[in-house]
Amino acid sequence: MLKRTCLLLLMVVVGLLAQAQNADKVYDQYLDFNLARLQNEQDKAMDIGEKILPDTLKLPQKVRISYYNSMAKLYEDGGQSVKAIAFYKMVIAAQPNYYVAHRALGYLLIKGIADKAPNAEIKDEADIAKVKNALPHLEKAQACDPDDNTLILIKSLYQNIKDDKVLDTLPARLEKLKKNCEDILSDQ
Repeated sequence: MLKRTCLLLLMVVVGLLAQAQNADKVYDQYLDFNLARLQNEQDKAMDIGEKILPDTLKLPQKVRISYYNSMAKLYEDGGQSVKAIAFYKMVIAAQPNYYVAHRALGYLLIKGIADKAPNAEIKDEADIAKVKNALPHLEKAQACDPDDNTLILIKSLYQNIKDDKVLDTLPARLEKLKKNCEDILSDQ
């Protein structure tokens, strides 16, 4: 009985040590990922980042959020909007007041729509849905970091989807949204 208990205890300890070493390895990969990004080695950063993907739960939560944001930016810069959107959504789910991700997500969601005809009515139901999905993100970004171009875009989008009632309440929403704004993600 004592032998079984000792053996079981030994197996648990070895398992925990293996898990800790594995988590350390993933964190080391994360450090390499950041170094590659800082050195503008985008392809290398993407390779390392994609190797981390299956093991992201082994990263501490704040590190994981920072990693997701970095991957979103890499995918965005690489023209992979669908993947970038997915990662920005993960960042916002974890840090809802991080307006930088909101701005990026808002612009990605309407990519191509506003360029078609900047002042034309948007009639396509799918495009209207994309605009309505993007507007709260653009509003959060505008509230936290006012930008004339973003404000013009927001107003134009509301006009183009013929939603003047919601447009009229924009100043009150922006005022409310600016109370909780985060502009930096920390992985500490």
